[in-house]
Parts: sequence; C-alpha cells; structure tokens
Amino acid sequence: MASLLRRRQAPRGRYTPNLWSVWIVAPVALVVVGALAFGLYHGVYGLLADAARSQRPRKPVNINDVIKTTVTVLTLVGAVLAGIYAYRKQLLAEGDAHRADADQLADRYTTAAEQLGHDQAAVRLAGVYALARLADDWQEQRQVCIDVLCAYLRMPYEPDLTAPGHKQGEREVRQTIIRVIRDHLQQPDTPDSWCSCNFDFTGATFDGGDFTRSHFQGITSFHGAKFSGGRVNFDGARFSGGTVSFNRVQFSGGTVLFTGAAFSGGTVLFGDAEFSDGQVSFSGATFSDGTISFDGAKFSGGTISFGISAGHLGARFSGGTVNFSGAEFSGGRVIFNKAQFSRGKVHFNRARFSGGTVNFHSAEFSGTRVIFNEAQFPGDSVSFALATFSNERISFNGATFSGGTVNFFSATFSGSAVSFNRGAEFSAGTVIFNGATFSGGTVDFDTAIHTGTNVTLDNATFSGTTIQWGPFPQPAGYLRQP
Repeated sequence: MASLLRRRQAPRGRYTPNLWSVWIVAPVALVVVGALAFGLYHGVYGLLADAARSQRPRKPVNINDVIKTTVTVLTLVGAVLAGIYAYRKQLLAEGDAHRADADQLADRYTTAAEQLGHDQAAVRLAGVYALARLADDWQEQRQVCIDVLCAYLRMPYEPDLTAPGHKQGEREVRQTIIRVIRDHLQQPDTPDSWCSCNFDFTGATFDGGDFTRSHFQGITSFHGAKFSGGRVNFDGARFSGGTVSFNRVQFSGGTVLFTGAAFSGGTVLFGDAEFSDGQVSFSGATFSDGTISFDGAKFSGGTISFGISAGHLGARFSGGTVNFSGAEFSGGRVIFNKAQFSRGKVHFNRARFSGGTVNFHSAEFSGTRVIFNEAQFPGDSVSFALATFSNERISFNGATFSGGTVNFFSATFSGSAVSFNRGAEFSAGTVIFNGATFSGGTVDFDTAIHTGTNVTLDNATFSGTTIQWGPFPQPAGYLRQP
C-alpha cells in the first residue's frame, strides 16, 4: 500500500519552487543594474541637455540633478528587486510548509495502512476511519485512499461464521467500509465528496451493504464479484454518465436492490453474469439515454425485476437500451410488468429460453423496438399480456419456436409492426393473440417456416391491420375482423 502511494505521489511530490541558482542570478543582476544605471545616467543627461539648450540664455547642465534623478530611479528599481527577493523567500517558506504537510499526511497514511492490516478487528476499524479522514484532508491523494479501502474489500473473505477461514469481526469491518463510502457518495456538492472518484470492487465478496442514495459519477466495477447472501442496497442511487460493471458477477443468494435508482446517460453491465438464486430489483428505476446489458448472462434461478413492487412503479426507459443478447434462461424469472419504454430498444437477440419466465405483462411501449431475432424458444414462456404497443417494431425474425409460448393476450397494437420473418421456424409451441386489439400496423409471417406451431387470435379485433400469414393457415379469429 505504501508503494502505491509513492508511485502516485511522485508527480506532485516537489513542493520547492523551481528557482534559478544564486550564482546565475547575482552576476546577471549586477550586469543588469550596471547597464540600467549607465543608460539612465546618459538618458537623463541628454534630457536635461536638451532642456538647457532651449533656454535663453543657455544654461549648463547641472550634474547633481542628473545624479539625483538616476539615484532615485535606481532606488525604485532596488525596491522592486527587494520585493521580488521577499516573494522568493515566501515561496521557499510555502514550499517548506507544503512539504511538512505532505510528510505529515504520508505518516498518517502509513499508520492507517498498518492499522488495516492488524489482527484485531477494532484496530482495523480505526484504520478504516483514519483512512477516510485522510482522504478528506488530502485531496491530491484521495483516489489512492479510496483504492486502499476498495482493495481491502477485494481481499479473500469467508462469510460463513463456522468456516475455518472466517476472521472474527471481519464482516463489521467490511460493512463499515461500505458505509463510509456511501456517506461520501451522498454529498455530491461538498468538498469532501467522492462522487467523481472511481471504485474497484473486482472479485469482492458481498454478503450485505448499503449504497442508498449514493451518487456515482466515475467508473465503478463489481466485475467478478460474488453476492452470496445478505442485502446489497442501491435504493435511490444516481448513476450519471459513468459506468457500473457487474460483468461475470455471481448471484447465488441474497438481494440486490436498485429500486428508485436513476441512470442518466450511464452504462450498467451484467455481461456473462450468473443468476442461480436471489433477487435483483430495478423497480421504480429510471433510465434516460443509458444502457443496461445482460449480454451472455445465465439465468438458472432467482428473480430480476423491472416491474412494479411494494411502493414502486415499474421501471421507466427513455431513449435507453436493455440488452439480453445471447442470454440463457433455464430457470428463474425476468419481470417487466408495467414497465414503460419510450424511444429505446430491448434486445433478446440469440437468447435461449429453455426454462423460467420472461414477463412484460401490462408494459407500455412507445416508439420502442423489441427485438428477439434468432432467439430460441425450446420450452419457455414470454408474455406480453395486456401490454400496449404504440408505433412499435417487435421482431422475432429468424427465431426458433420448438416449444413454449409467446403470449400477446389482450395486448393493444396501435400502428405497430410485429415481424416473424427471415426464416423464423415454428415446429412446436404456441403464439397467442387472443383478445388482442390491432389498430393499424402489420403482423407478418410471410417468410416464416411452419411445421407445427399453433397461432391463436380468439376474440381479437382488427381495424386497418394487415396480417401476412405466409405458410400459416388463417385462424378462425382473423375472419371475424370488422
């Protein structure tokens, strides 16, 4: 830790001003003063001589006047040089003071780092608070202090109290570090704010933690972290323009909450994450022109919710992107019930649904693209029941339906286009439009491949909608359109 500080401090470690050597300054000053005196003498003499010649009768130049004028000017120059010398001494004194401060801060850093490595939990706790206070006092090395706290959380940790590797009081030390970080992230407009700093929790183990109402404006990484239990809370957090990475994270238990969080132009990455248990909730979160990606994630259990929950509405997406491309759903639930999408994109390209549920029940789509291109449905259900689509494009182009259900029960399509083209293959399963309302727009199966999937439109109503059935026989419900 101390070597990390020395590497970071080197560019700022010089506090003495860059002043010229006295052996250079003194001769130069003597030459300049001599030249100035010589020039002044002859200049003043010339001026007085010109004035004397213009008088009648002519008067000789008074040498005493020339000398007094020259001495007066040189005295002023000497005063300026004395001021410069005094300023030079002040710079040197300030350099000494800064150097003394830096030495004191470095000593505090060394002491705090040693405390963090102590065997007793109470001493480690004192080190946490000492390092946090040092980060507040030492703005130049604030990021270093934060890096040390994050490095502590990345160290091996055994949360099981009965396991041989468990350290007494370690959970309280780790929870204290998280609380200290949270407290400094709740003050975006204060001098002690850490909001614009970076946080590296790569590979850390979390069995709880509270980041409520934190403001993240830098880069935050949970890459490869493990959430094995407890409750990690990001309620009301703000992510503005930065990047939060949960790539390759393992969710094997516990709860991670982003309820009411706001993502403004930022990016949240869950690429290749594994969800085998637990709950991740984005209920009530708002996404404006940002991106949340679950590219390549694996869902074998647990629940991810962007829908309504106790005290929170569904998530709202405005101009952002939700990406589940290449994700594998073999269990668990992904819920978007009553979520609102406007101008954004929802990607499930090449996703595989072999178990579990993806639910867009009562979701609202306005000017959004929902894309399931080349997705595989061997035995799962995707529900858009009671969803509202206004001027949308919903694409299942190239998808494979060998089992499971895609349900648009009582959904409303207003000027929307639903496409099952480019070789979408239906060999089993069901696509349900029962009770749906179509007003304008199109539903297109024109280039699909149909060998056994059932498409139903019982009690569906159509007004100005065009359906290209391609290889499908027209269902009886379609014949009852007004």
